[in-house]
Amino acid sequence: MKFVQTNKAPAAIGPYSQAVVANGMVFTSGQIALTPDGVMLENDIVVQTKQVLQNLQAVLEEAGASMQSVIKTTIFLASMDDFATVNEIYAAAFGSHKPVRSTVAVKTLPKNALVEIDAVALVK
Repeated sequence: MKFVQTNKAPAAIGPYSQAVVANGMVFTSGQIALTPDGVMLENDIVVQTKQVLQNLQAVLEEAGASMQSVIKTTIFLASMDDFATVNEIYAAAFGSHKPVRSTVAVKTLPKNALVEIDAVALVK
């Protein structure tokens, strides 16, 4: 097992790792709209979703994976009213690659984020 840490994504805000590589797979922690230096972005679903996906990509790349090697994602939304907007940005980030996915609405996310995404991917 290998723990993943990159300065290209925000540090964990609790007692957990950005990701763990085990048995040829990487399991990421949920990413929210923190910049790599730990600043929470504005309360805008478009801005936050783009940052979340950038963070996710940085963690995956540090682990030796990529957006194209993602098997599964989970999206946590503060409001299902944002589903269509997040879906559009998510689709652009993954292109023709379509990992399996779950999307759930939650009452509250860390730092009052609007969206959080985690992933499981194959390591190259």
